[in-house]
Amino acid sequence: MSLQKNADHEFRAHADHHASLRLWLRLLSCTTRVEDKIRQKLRESFGITLPRFDLMAQLERHPEGLTMGELSRRMMVTGGNITAIVDQLEKEKLVLRQVGANDRRSFTVKLTKAGRDAFTDMAVAHEAWVADMFAGLSDNQQSQLYTLLGALKKNLQKQEEMA
Repeated sequence: MSLQKNADHEFRAHADHHASLRLWLRLLSCTTRVEDKIRQKLRESFGITLPRFDLMAQLERHPEGLTMGELSRRMMVTGGNITAIVDQLEKEKLVLRQVGANDRRSFTVKLTKAGRDAFTDMAVAHEAWVADMFAGLSDNQQSQLYTLLGALKKNLQKQEEMA
């Protein structure tokens, strides 16, 4: 795990800190807890890492396949990281790497039938885990939180465009 068990980023906040800092630390704490739980469940239930699951999710959305470069951009990791993940998944026959049709120096990666079947099982379980983690919030609270985070995201995007 990236943090010690039960570690909480929010402990760094103090009442005299700006509300925005306390909010950021609470968001980070919640995100870390959710991500750590998903990592644990994927490992225990399917023997797979979150990055491997994420790569398979990208490929599931694009049955025609994605280039290694596109996977790297979408997952915001280096090409070397993508290569290592694809190598592992290819050994397990979950993905297929093919030489690019237009550029023989590039590779397109696709899920195999076994990869699609495995991902379907993982995605169903993943959705149930996430729903369970958010079950303590009512539908209305989830909707409000979604709307508020959307407003934050829009504001952050606007700030990036102005920079």
